[in-house]
Amino acid sequence: MDSQTSQSSQASPSPHTFQVDLRGLVDLLSHHLYSSPKVYLRELLQNAVDAITARRAEQPDAPARVRLSVDAGGGLRVEDSGIGLTESDVHSLLATIGRSSKRADGLQAARSDFLGQFGIGLLACFVVAERIRVVSRSARTPQEPPVEWTAADDGSYTVRTLPDAERPEPGTTVHLVARAGAAEWLAEERVLALARDFGSLLPYDVRVGDEEVTDLPAPWDRAYPSPANRRVALARHCHELFGFTPLDSIELNVPLAGIRGVAYVLPAAVSPAQRAGHRVHLKGMLLTERAEQLLPDWAFFVRCVLDTDSLRPTASRESLYEDETLAAVREALGERIRSWLTGLAAGDPQRLAAFLSVHHLGVKSLARHDKEMLRTMLPWLPFETTDGRLSLEEFAQRHPVVHFTRTVEEYRQVAPIASAQGVGVINGGYTYDSELVEALPSVRPGTVVAELDADTVTAHLDAVDPAEELALAGFLAAARARLDPLGCDVVLRAFHPLSVPALHLDDRASRHEQARAEAEERADDLWAGILGSLRGSAPRARLVLNHLNPLIRRISSLGDAELIGTATESLYGQALLMAQRPLRPADSALLNRAFMGLLEWATNGEEGR
Repeated sequence: MDSQTSQSSQASPSPHTFQVDLRGLVDLLSHHLYSSPKVYLRELLQNAVDAITARRAEQPDAPARVRLSVDAGGGLRVEDSGIGLTESDVHSLLATIGRSSKRADGLQAARSDFLGQFGIGLLACFVVAERIRVVSRSARTPQEPPVEWTAADDGSYTVRTLPDAERPEPGTTVHLVARAGAAEWLAEERVLALARDFGSLLPYDVRVGDEEVTDLPAPWDRAYPSPANRRVALARHCHELFGFTPLDSIELNVPLAGIRGVAYVLPAAVSPAQRAGHRVHLKGMLLTERAEQLLPDWAFFVRCVLDTDSLRPTASRESLYEDETLAAVREALGERIRSWLTGLAAGDPQRLAAFLSVHHLGVKSLARHDKEMLRTMLPWLPFETTDGRLSLEEFAQRHPVVHFTRTVEEYRQVAPIASAQGVGVINGGYTYDSELVEALPSVRPGTVVAELDADTVTAHLDAVDPAEELALAGFLAAARARLDPLGCDVVLRAFHPLSVPALHLDDRASRHEQARAEAEERADDLWAGILGSLRGSAPRARLVLNHLNPLIRRISSLGDAELIGTATESLYGQALLMAQRPLRPADSALLNRAFMGLLEWATNGEEGR
């Protein structure tokens, strides 16, 4: 018993063969692997082109033709002058899912010359066809008779040899019979449109009926009478391909990576988060028109079309495989775009200005990581400043200290006052701007850059004579008492312009402390204790009253503490509105209360008179 058990445990298990449900596999291909049924035509073209490539590897003078035609019954016929198949090839290649003819004997060494890599092949045609018939004759063994392979979408197929007259010359003919509901994909106009879309750059003679499909050389490889003619021709190509007329075109020539193409500069600004789709041809065959990872993220202002023989496709051949080669190509293409920008800066400032007026955001994104680009673009990149729209170079020449704010709200608070005091300020609240300002000393040694905060602004305002401020102590005490619950101090200064009665100043630290205090008020006992423990010593916001303003002088002479408080609330609300700061519920309530209080005072005063 033990001996039998031992022998049984040592026996090898019987091998089993995977069973494939062809209908289920076709459904998987059409709904998950491929984005559209149109890829069936790419697969047919790809097989034909690879077959011709294989034959020419052995017979360099062999014909290179692909002919597509639609018969009266609506079926599609694709004929090529390629390497062809023998009966054994048919059994081992066409009937075996996952095996590629590019792995066959004699072809492995030259596999990089082929488009197909995954052996899916004709299977994709079942997305639109219910039956596929292949008639082929081998160029390697032309003495063997033609062979016919016929397959249905239920997974069955037959193979038989044919008389020589059925296929006298080497090559392959594929016949498709449309499945129910898919006849439109085999219509002649659709076939021609798809063939031109996929195969316009293929190196062989491809026709649909009498219509040529290929259009070589590619627009970027053609000779033109002058650079101006070239720009016009490429602009026309861009409009036909992408639907817009570009601001400019950029040559994308990377010989080491086998890349030739062009990048078209978009005529309108786009969001940096919007990923552009680029058209990539692999050895002439359109691989994808939605390649998002082809260029660096900062180059979102161009759309590319190019041909390559080095990048790897994914299994669906509708996108690029992310590997070291793609990373190197992305860097090389980014360098081409960077060189174009530096060339414009050096030799064509007018075109550069036109470009930056639309796409300064993309260049700023690049410049913040690239010191050389920042140095090159320094005289050109526009920034919002208290002196108007200037470049960092122009601004730094005017001001010994380059002050900037990190938010648009902070800039709006201080810009009018700082400008009147002769303090130049850059609005660093827009995307990338504060990072570029802080990087300025690295490319312009000796430049002093400082963030402008409430203390700096207050320090540039003139102090009031101590005797005058002491005389107004009662007024200031009443004003401070009214704003203290809002976390805001009151200070008195003299500054220009005289028309500004009050200025609201705060910084991020004070806003954080204010938000913490508000959260503490709304929290339960436990959270209030936790938030209270986080109370910091951050400076509070401040309302700076302008002692030079006539209205402030009149208010400061009031003797009624309640009226002083109401007036102070009104000044506080008006200062918030002038700074275009978002109002908190407490601020809105204060504005409403102050307005009603002033109305009541005005009407009571009228009655008294």
